[in-house]
Amino acid sequence: MYSVQVYVKRRKSILDPQGKAVEQGARLLGYEAISDVRVNKHIDFTINTDDEKEARALANDFCAKLLANPVMEEFQINLQKI
Repeated sequence: MYSVQVYVKRRKSILDPQGKAVEQGARLLGYEAISDVRVNKHIDFTINTDDEKEARALANDFCAKLLANPVMEEFQINLQKI
């Protein structure tokens, strides 16, 4: 069994409206030193297999088809055997 952590972030070339809103809010609150804010996703789940290669393939397929938009986002997968 594997615990999976996925980090999904927008590609640098894609505008991040949420990040811009947070950055503007920071400035309104007086945080002038805050810049280049990007809002990303962190998703945790479990894969019920003892085969690491299979777990990685399943996680990659799941991310590419459901958790991330491959045109706008990139993702990183971390597996940990449990």
